[in-house]
Amino acid sequence: MRGGRLGRAVAIAAASVLVGALATGCGSAAHGGGSDHRADGAGGSDGKPSGRVSRAVKATESLAPDGTTVRVGSPQAKTVVHVYEDLRCPVCEDFETRGGGEALRDLVRSGQVRAEYTLASFLDDKLGGQGSEKAANALRAALEAGRFAEYHDVLFAHQPEESVDGYTDAFLLEMASRVKGLRGPEFDAAVKDMKYRGFVTASEKAFESSGATGTPTLKVDGKTVDGQLYNGIFDKNTLPMVIGALSGD
Repeated sequence: MRGGRLGRAVAIAAASVLVGALATGCGSAAHGGGSDHRADGAGGSDGKPSGRVSRAVKATESLAPDGTTVRVGSPQAKTVVHVYEDLRCPVCEDFETRGGGEALRDLVRSGQVRAEYTLASFLDDKLGGQGSEKAANALRAALEAGRFAEYHDVLFAHQPEESVDGYTDAFLLEMASRVKGLRGPEFDAAVKDMKYRGFVTASEKAFESSGATGTPTLKVDGKTVDGQLYNGIFDKNTLPMVIGALSGD
């Protein structure tokens, strides 16, 4: 953790978040349990992300050269937050819908941060079914249509119960209807036919080789958020400080 005022602020924030009991994230089949919890952002004086939201910039979407990492945000962003998620994981839903995800989206819109996503699907093997794989495939199809971020947020906002395997073709298409401009013959066929099965398989392998022990896992400029900082990712106010503590050299 960085020294100075920022480091002390993060330590205080992390301590306040940790007053409650620590929970466990969705453990991967390959690695076992992971840690869990549960910005018009002008930079601070040190140039690191703050929690405030500034002028929005155009957030582009693209697939990285590795063929599995989905990039959302300005290519010029100085900080990269890599998010590892399984769409069936309830702790990922917690992150995305209860503050942390909102703060990350604010920072992406401000241009300070680029978000990158690796979509795991280990919960299908662990719980049975194909929901994680189907959702990841549908998100890849949404990326092709330039609607990944919007669809990603809709799917987590309406996540079925983990044990239900509710990401069926019908459900995924129903949710896609909530994203303007996403539905169409090409997208619908990609969902029904698992067009991006190769991407789904490669993405799970990328997750397994990433060192992440569960979902959600966040890496800031290549540094894994763990220890006492981990619970800070679930709070809108502390996530920018956690990012600030780990970003840069």
